[in-house]
Amino acid sequence: MFSHFFMGLQQDFKLMFMAAFICALFRLAFILTYAPEKSPLGHMRKWLTCFRYGFWWGMDFNAYVLLFSMVLVSIPSVFIDTYYLRGDDVRSTGFLIYLAVVYTAFMGKMVFYYHFHDTYNETIKLGGHADKKNLLDIFFRQNHGLLILVGYVPYLWLCSQLTNWLLALPTAAYPELMIPWQQYLLNTLVFILAGVAFYWFRYGGTLNHRNKPEFDEVPDIVKNDVFFAKAVIDDLIAFELAVKKSTNEMLKHDDKTSAGIMVPVLKKPLAATDNPLHFFRRKAKGAKIKQPQHIFYLMGESHAQAGLDSIYADLHLMDASKEFRKNPHTVAIDNFLSAGMNSRPSLVSLLTGVYDADLELNERELFWNKTVPCSLPLEMRRLGYRTEFWYGGGLNHGSMQHFVPATGFDACHAGPDFCGKDAPATWLGVYDHIFLDRAASLIEADNDAKPILHFLYTTSNHGPWLMPFEEYGFNADKLMPGIPKALKKDKKKMRRLAAAWYADQCLLNFVERMQKAFPDSLFVITGDHSAGLIPYQYGLVERREPSLREQLLTTFAIHHPELSADSLANNIIGGHMNILPTLIELIAPEGHEYCTLFPSLTEKIDHVVTPTCWMTQEILGDYRNGLSQSLAVTEKMLPIKHDEARFADERDAYCEITGWLLRHPELLLMKER
Repeated sequence: MFSHFFMGLQQDFKLMFMAAFICALFRLAFILTYAPEKSPLGHMRKWLTCFRYGFWWGMDFNAYVLLFSMVLVSIPSVFIDTYYLRGDDVRSTGFLIYLAVVYTAFMGKMVFYYHFHDTYNETIKLGGHADKKNLLDIFFRQNHGLLILVGYVPYLWLCSQLTNWLLALPTAAYPELMIPWQQYLLNTLVFILAGVAFYWFRYGGTLNHRNKPEFDEVPDIVKNDVFFAKAVIDDLIAFELAVKKSTNEMLKHDDKTSAGIMVPVLKKPLAATDNPLHFFRRKAKGAKIKQPQHIFYLMGESHAQAGLDSIYADLHLMDASKEFRKNPHTVAIDNFLSAGMNSRPSLVSLLTGVYDADLELNERELFWNKTVPCSLPLEMRRLGYRTEFWYGGGLNHGSMQHFVPATGFDACHAGPDFCGKDAPATWLGVYDHIFLDRAASLIEADNDAKPILHFLYTTSNHGPWLMPFEEYGFNADKLMPGIPKALKKDKKKMRRLAAAWYADQCLLNFVERMQKAFPDSLFVITGDHSAGLIPYQYGLVERREPSLREQLLTTFAIHHPELSADSLANNIIGGHMNILPTLIELIAPEGHEYCTLFPSLTEKIDHVVTPTCWMTQEILGDYRNGLSQSLAVTEKMLPIKHDEARFADERDAYCEITGWLLRHPELLLMKER
């Protein structure tokens, strides 16, 4: 009976609207948890627009509740009376499964935002090769993972009660017509309109799929607020967009297309047999300092520029670095971009000299046996240096046991190996002070007369930040007397601040020890990426959200007894990929030939481009969301521009070089046995 379809269709619509209601509640929970301003007073139009647009955008998924319920229940019920009687049970079961998925997406976004200050983005695809023990440690011990899992029970119970109540509400009776052909016509119209309604809702209140809601069409009143521009996106929509965004598109290009993309940096077309790296051969202008016997290249986990900015001086997070920077022979650049937004892309880019561009070169077997000619250890070897890699964690993390030796290091050391299996450690690695102290002892005991570069990478400033920091000198009352009392009571935030302080102390204690042992040494200190460090909710500054510089900038300082600010052309901006050519230009003899895609900091830098960001001497921008903002350090929130992406052709060209090398493995160098 077609009346079964008509009655069932009303039940299907109820569930679709309930799904949208649940998504709206999750949007509200997200706003009340993370929004800088949690009250709609004075901002009611922005809030209403956010929820209205979010409703229609969310229908891209929620409309399928209507479709599947209609196809799997309402239509078969026309032909099977007994199935009609059990229809609501089937609907409820399928609907609760969908709501469980919605809950999973929401909780995942809450955790993701906590760590990355963003809704789902393409970074989630890098988790496939992440250390699973560390991820579980963070999830359960930092993000209340057990409560999230237990939360499925009351959530689904409440949803089932609401679903049963909703389905029990009366439905409109199906109109019975006396004339058969009119009844059939009505049945046909109802069926067709049901299909049209699905498409109308799924396309956000339109039947033209080109007019579907998307980020570019978000109303300005919402889009101009950085947080609400994220909140307007339903969780499943954000997840879908992140998964769909391909970082491997360049691998699908043919050589002609690829060569055209690289023209902005090569300045000429590339033949299929060419190696693009040959276009980046340079000759050193002559050493600016005496070649040091020891070079220490320190990369601190989450060593972020925000901790050094003057407006957060009361936190005293990185006083050790500040003291180091006071030395007249230390040159620091306060606007410094990492090569990647996560640890592995940053490390891989630094070691190879080409952008990883989220292609996960470290996980590709090709790069376990070959490397690029412009890699850090190979370039330093050409200057007569032995190179050693020291990591606080196990080299099995991110296939580093295969990838790092292949880049050309003469020796690779893992913290658990040389510190002992019983050394105190997090899931990620041996505590920084133990790792660096033991590494220092081994370095001091090395009697090889050959000059050497030590690349050291720490691990402790990483969630869930559960180390006994007080045992290692952290005392909030003594170190941070000026911070709000409420902040001191927030144990989770204080652990995070303690980790940043501890990690910085460890790095600079190591530097001080090596300076005493090897006074002529050259030191480079940087971070792998930035981190969500500052607890804005406690009124440390007028705003309640980070600036782009606080989200994106890592640190950089370089020291040698003969260095001065003039040595680095008084640059105020730079990036990870400028470090290797800087080392070469500082110590290489005139005419020494080397390969690097990027200029040295010994010459003036007017802009920096990475796969994710761009920066001039005044402005910092993010390609991922089109946002840009002044680099000024201020307590107030600076204006943000939308849809600005400078140097995009240059960015694409640098990334394309990596894709070209992957498609042409014959251009790589075999690992030395």
